Amino acid sequence: MSGMDEDPRFRAGERANASGVAGQRVSEGVAGQRVTDDVSRAHRHVFSRAVRFGDVDSLGHVNNVRFFDYLEDARLEMFHIDLHREGGTPFRGLVVARHEIDYRRPLTFRPDPVRVESWVTEIRPVRFTLDYEIRDGEEVFVRARSVMVAYDVERAGPRRLNPYELSYLRRFTAG
Repeated sequence: MSGMDEDPRFRAGERANASGVAGQRVSEGVAGQRVTDDVSRAHRHVFSRAVRFGDVDSLGHVNNVRFFDYLEDARLEMFHIDLHREGGTPFRGLVVARHEIDYRRPLTFRPDPVRVESWVTEIRPVRFTLDYEIRDGEEVFVRARSVMVAYDVERAGPRRLNPYELSYLRRFTAG
């Protein structure tokens, strides 16, 4: 079992509206009571990713290792491409310190892309945590988490997140 199994964010079924703002999540609590999480303001970054023929293995579904490529593509868009499009400064020097991934359902080759939804669940001075879902409508194929560390390329070591980066990250938190 991964650490995500104990995290209520991963047991609840969250739905995002068209603007990317997630609705309130409801999960089954103790003795079947419905419990709501306070993540209704969480803003998710949404990246559309085609399932490529080369992603599919001999079993007919996307190979488990390929899902890390999906997460990487979503991070590249979130921290570089989107900021460039907005006229902002892309993040420079982020490294992955940890990945966790839970495979929920097989994903097979298909003509329509899947959504890689990403949001920030924790911000610390030199690192932050991203949670993800790879999904299509109601179906969740993967739930994952990455711990990202701000990295000083010139010094070859960790650095503090700057105010601009912190502000950008807060756009994707629960408030």
